[in-house]
Amino acid sequence: MTEQLRNPEDVFEWVAALDHPEMLAAPVHAALADLAARSPQDADLVHRARVVGIDPAYSDTEALNTRFALDPDATGNCVLVAGRRAGQERMAACVVRSSDLADVNHVVKRLLDVRKASFVPMERAVEESGMEYGAITPVGLPAPWRVLVDAAVAGRDSVLVGAGVRQTKLILPGALLAALPGAQVVQGLGLRP
Repeated sequence: MTEQLRNPEDVFEWVAALDHPEMLAAPVHAALADLAARSPQDADLVHRARVVGIDPAYSDTEALNTRFALDPDATGNCVLVAGRRAGQERMAACVVRSSDLADVNHVVKRLLDVRKASFVPMERAVEESGMEYGAITPVGLPAPWRVLVDAAVAGRDSVLVGAGVRQTKLILPGALLAALPGAQVVQGLGLRP
C-alpha cells in the first residue's frame, strides 16, 4: 500500500509572505513588493503568496517531499542555466515540477538561442542571486535573467518553491510565476524522467 500524497497547503501553517520579510531573502521580498505595486491583478496574486518556516535540513525539494509525503506535482524546482552566443552570456531560471527535469538540452537551449546550455555553478548561483543554495527561487532574480516557467507549473492554483533562504518555503499561485518580469510560460519545459 502506498502512502497518500498530500498538498503542501494542507500540511503546513502558512502566513502572508509580504507580512514576513524576515522569512524571505531580501531580493525575494523586494520582488514581491514591486510586483504587488504594478497592478491590482498582480497585487492579488502576491497577496495569495504564503511563507512557512521549515527545518533547513529539508530545504531540498526532494527531501521535503519525502519527509512530508508531498505531491511532487505541487512542488517546484528552480534551476539556473547559462549559455553563450557571439560572446554574450544568456541566463535563465527554469521552473518545473519537482517530479520533472528541465529539458536543458533541447527546449532551454533553443529558447536561449545557444549551442550549449549548462547549469550555473553553485557558488556563482548563490553570489549572483543573493539567495542560499537549495532555496533559490525565480522570485527576485536579477532583472536581465529570463524566467522560463513550465506550463504545468504556471497553470497550478498553488505551487511550493524556495523562498531564497533554506529555513523557509513559499507557496504561491502558478500565475504569479508567469507574471514575474522576464517570465515566459513554456509548454514542455519539464520532462518526466
